[in-house]
Amino acid sequence: MDFTAKRVLVTAGANGIGLAIATKFKDLGASVFVTDIDPDAVEKAQVNGLSAAVSDVSDEAQVRELMDTVAAELGGLDVLVNNAGIAGPTGPLETLDAGAWKATFDVNIHGQFYCIKHALPLLRQGTDASIVNLSSAAGRLGMAGRSAYSASKWAVVGLTKTLAIELGPDRIRVNAICPGAVNGPRIDAVIAAKAQMLDLPEEQVSELYHNQSSLGRLIEAEDIANMAAFAASDLARNVNGQALAVDGNTEKLY
Repeated sequence: MDFTAKRVLVTAGANGIGLAIATKFKDLGASVFVTDIDPDAVEKAQVNGLSAAVSDVSDEAQVRELMDTVAAELGGLDVLVNNAGIAGPTGPLETLDAGAWKATFDVNIHGQFYCIKHALPLLRQGTDASIVNLSSAAGRLGMAGRSAYSASKWAVVGLTKTLAIELGPDRIRVNAICPGAVNGPRIDAVIAAKAQMLDLPEEQVSELYHNQSSLGRLIEAEDIANMAAFAASDLARNVNGQALAVDGNTEKLY
């Protein structure tokens, strides 16, 4: 997987999974640009040698400006990794706030729409470009108490499969990654919210999350980074329109 001379944009790429993905591509020789909504994380990414800018992917005007910056900084684009996403509200559907529901879709699906829409002129300039969208195990399974998140991640898979058809003639492959529960602060917050909803100890809910896959363990950010690099590489030149599970064979979501 040699990405020398390839140009990669990773959204929400200054923290967590996104930073692991950005670092993987950089280690494989790519020129990498990351965007993140967190100014402190962006500054840290820049200190660590990544080109980076603050941007909110749920704001189309900011995304349009971001792509102008990417074009100026990288001279084009070969790989777009749509990693930005939020957990959304937790609770039975009738208890959810409409604003929180909308915000989940604004980031998780509308943000991917904006990024793809405004990246396509750059991606079409190259050959054999790739888009990698982050979905979730919740994008193929139901998830009680997480209807906004799950619905938005199912939408990512539908968007991915449709764009694979639309963009195939342009030699742009589009795939989604469906991670299971990924070890880190974000899943800790999700577990805490779920424990509160179920009125159970956090330790008990955490055990459920650790054991929801056949392998009985959480996924690591590096696992997602490896799949993103593979999906965008020449090794996957005929992998298109797929929802690629990296979840230890998750059987049920809690």
